[in-house]
Amino acid sequence: MTTARTSTARRLARPTFALLAGAGIALTPQVAQASTEPPPAASSSEGSPAAPDQAAQTAVDTAMNQRGKPYEYGAAGPDSYDCSGLTQYAWGAAGVELPHSSKQQSQTGTPVARADLQPGDLVFFYDPVSHAGVYVGNNQVVHAPTEGDVVKVTDIDAIGDYNSARRVG
Repeated sequence: MTTARTSTARRLARPTFALLAGAGIALTPQVAQASTEPPPAASSSEGSPAAPDQAAQTAVDTAMNQRGKPYEYGAAGPDSYDCSGLTQYAWGAAGVELPHSSKQQSQTGTPVARADLQPGDLVFFYDPVSHAGVYVGNNQVVHAPTEGDVVKVTDIDAIGDYNSARRVG
């Protein structure tokens, strides 16, 4: 019985395939390929506000250019990062030295109220501070989240318990 149904189905499908092939339509399955390239860097022209100065813009651009690179505890680039390694690397490109510790970074620079965040500000999460990222505008933060993840942009409210922010540079 299965053979009869299969044969009938094949007989009925043949004209359809021939018609589609005659129309130049290929019936080959397409497989999505994951890109190994990180997405292009965001810029102020993509809807994000401009950073307040060139150093902050350099830090934002540098951090954004690391998207897609893997998280690795203790790493500070250029191939992988932990959270404070990413912020250290980004601000280092702007000529500002930061410690490789989110807790120590949270005590560097000038405190900033959440309502006054500007692109380039360092943002910190949890109490005690155990995570850091670079604010890029529009309530978005570029950060290296955790083992098994990659550097990415996330809404500030989706990261975890917001703690504080600092302006460096």
